[in-house]
Amino acid sequence: MSLGGYAGRVGHVDLTSRTVDYRPIPEEWARKYVGGRGLGVRYVYEAGPAIDPLSPENPLCFMNGPLTGSEATMSGRLAVVTKSPLTGTVTDSHQGGWTAARLRWAGFDALIFTGRANGPVYAVVENGKVEIRDASDLWGKGAHETIQILRERHGGDDISVEAIGQAGENLVKFSAWMNENDRAAGRGGTGCVGGSKNLKAIVIKAARNYPRAANRDEWKEAHRAALGKIMDESTITSPRKGGLSLYGTNMLMNVSNTIGALGARNSQETHFDNAEKLSGEYVKETILIHDPTCHACPVACKKEVEVTDGPYKVKMESVEYEPAWSLGANCGNDDINSVAFMIDMTNDLGLDAIEIGQALSAMMEATQREYIPASEGLAWGARDDMIETIREVAFRRGKGARLADGIDPFVKSLGHPELAMTVKGQATPAYDPRGLKGMGLGYATSNRGACHLRGYSPASELGVIGLKTDPLAWEGKGELLKLLQDIHAFSDSLDLCKFSAFAEGPEEYAEQYRVMVGLDKFDMNDALTTGERIYNLERHYNNQAGFREGSDYLPRRFTDEPSNSQGSMGQVCELDKMLIEYYDVRGWKDGVVPDEKLRELAVL
Repeated sequence: MSLGGYAGRVGHVDLTSRTVDYRPIPEEWARKYVGGRGLGVRYVYEAGPAIDPLSPENPLCFMNGPLTGSEATMSGRLAVVTKSPLTGTVTDSHQGGWTAARLRWAGFDALIFTGRANGPVYAVVENGKVEIRDASDLWGKGAHETIQILRERHGGDDISVEAIGQAGENLVKFSAWMNENDRAAGRGGTGCVGGSKNLKAIVIKAARNYPRAANRDEWKEAHRAALGKIMDESTITSPRKGGLSLYGTNMLMNVSNTIGALGARNSQETHFDNAEKLSGEYVKETILIHDPTCHACPVACKKEVEVTDGPYKVKMESVEYEPAWSLGANCGNDDINSVAFMIDMTNDLGLDAIEIGQALSAMMEATQREYIPASEGLAWGARDDMIETIREVAFRRGKGARLADGIDPFVKSLGHPELAMTVKGQATPAYDPRGLKGMGLGYATSNRGACHLRGYSPASELGVIGLKTDPLAWEGKGELLKLLQDIHAFSDSLDLCKFSAFAEGPEEYAEQYRVMVGLDKFDMNDALTTGERIYNLERHYNNQAGFREGSDYLPRRFTDEPSNSQGSMGQVCELDKMLIEYYDVRGWKDGVVPDEKLRELAVL
């Protein structure tokens, strides 16, 4: 391949035969879809949208981008791409830490697993080679113990380990991949796909070996400019000064609560009275002990905590906004110590922390409304019962077994689908669309089910970036979401941390990519077109998988039940109006991509 920046090597692992085929990325695919998310979707598309997510043929792709493991700031992200067993859509889930960088330093752009081993296995990746080893002694263990055993077994400091917990082994449809830094590829059930293949873990051994840019002189300037944006003291990314660096993602708890955009008790409310006790500010004052970081990141948004007293003793990383909300306010729980304990437990079991909190809250509302007996349900804020049920979900036992296939099947079994705060089968995250209306459009039109990260409109609606919009206005949100979705599709393919977008923009992304791979011309417009191509390929895949007209929706709670809190009092999310605007700027017909749009973007 003539492009620079890539390792030029993809490990295609057939777990059935336990063989590995090494091939380069097709250059046409690299030019069109870059790497990471975009290229992973192209590999999944090749397998066909009709594929069963838990069949041996469904590819499980661990993808780097051309900036991964380089000196580029915040370039330590790994994309796990597959067809989701939870939603039936294509999905990509990203994690930080050092795994992605070490995969690149080990000589790989990607690992793609197909087939199904006849027993538990793990992969060892080193010096451009992949070996399959027996994992019988690891099956049944949590992610934490598995990772510890494999780090000791394979030795050295230059080692990363990916693992699934018991939830993935038991095919819980929202199970995750975890790494040694407790960073999760959490959404969409990628861990479930790993479990279906009997793939327990991946060990990656590699010392630091930065990829060299094709144009080294221009790279220095592009890197300096991008780093300057991140370090700027006026941004929330500014190390030790910006809110993201000081308090982590949980800086948003009090902000969302103040504007009436913090869903509580399964989004029956848009404000939680004791949100302060769950916030990043409170964590910093009470249980914070360390600020670890990821490869090439000066921001250090991760917050390691330790609870030393009481029933919830734990030392863990990290209390993020999403799980602090999902297991906290969303479940009527204001005890941060128990939240930290449950996040750590969720990580060890290998569960999506957003999905499990939403599943618990759906069961709690069902109990509240007497759709299930109290003995079979959960009460709001019942912390110890929550802990027991989380474990039951991972092992498909007791009341937890009813939640293991996702929220939609559970509430439909009760005859009350209105209790599901989901889109396309995936739970909505921690932003109530009645107080942040762009987020409602983002949930509805996300190609992987409800997601805040496809197009992070709160960056605009909360005034974090220069492009500021009114959080309670629906007008203009179609154009905003398309822009942000296209930018993020490109940056997810580089693969850079989403938080870089709080300071950088398509100009910085495009220039770093251009000089890394060695193109004469590639500007922000090219980056946006590439992101649009990726987003349309995903949508085309989903259309072929059966997600047609009417598949972009919100739970009716957000569109029909007015907010009951200050900041958004009386508001609903006007999704229908936003969809008209959005489809117009996308060039789609009621959520379906016309062939002429696919040809225009060179997808077909």
